[in-house]
Formats: sequence, C-alpha cells, structure tokens
Amino acid sequence: MGILINVFVGLHIIGIAALLGGFFFQMKAMRTGEARFVPGMLHGAFTMLVTGMVLVGLNQAADEPVDNFKIGVKLALLVVILGLVYVKRDEEKVAAPLFGTVGALTTANIFIAVLWT
Repeated sequence: MGILINVFVGLHIIGIAALLGGFFFQMKAMRTGEARFVPGMLHGAFTMLVTGMVLVGLNQAADEPVDNFKIGVKLALLVVILGLVYVKRDEEKVAAPLFGTVGALTTANIFIAVLWT
C-alpha cells in the first residue's frame, strides 16, 4: 500500500508542477495583459483533484490519520482554481488579478500541504 500511496503522491506533485509551471510560464505575459490559461494548467488542476481524492481514500484504507479539515480547505481552494481555469480556458486574455489569484491559491495550497501538521 505504501508504494501505491507514493506513486499517487508523485502524480499529485506532477499535477501541481503543471499548474504552477503554466502560471510561471505566463507571468511575463501577465505583466503585459496578455496572459491566458494554458491547457496544461487545466490538466494539472484535474490531476491534483483526482490524485488528491485517491490519496485520501488510500490513506483511510491504510488506517493512516487523515485531517479532514485540512483536506476540506485544500479541496475548497482547488475547486476555486479549477472553476477559474475551466471557465476562462478559452479566452485569449485573462485579467492579471484573476490570473494572479490562481497562482496565489496554488501556492497557498502547496504551503497548506507542507506546513499544516
């Protein structure tokens, strides 16, 4: 079970990398007002959602402690991220504050995962 959990943790990190990498790739365009949500950001967010749900299930099945409040906060942030990216995915330009919100929420999600014990 431990190996399976580690595989999904790796996939979860790949999803984070896709989402945050897409954000960093567009930061220069954000300054000029030309930023847009690239498809990799949407795929990364969906990957985070699916692998996160699997990780919660696997940890509960392995009788590992799961902080449901922490998971709820992370899920709420991810739902907002997914909603923003999904709704605005076809637009040629996304407002800088909206684009920055996705980056900030993604970063907050990472810090919650790492620092909240």
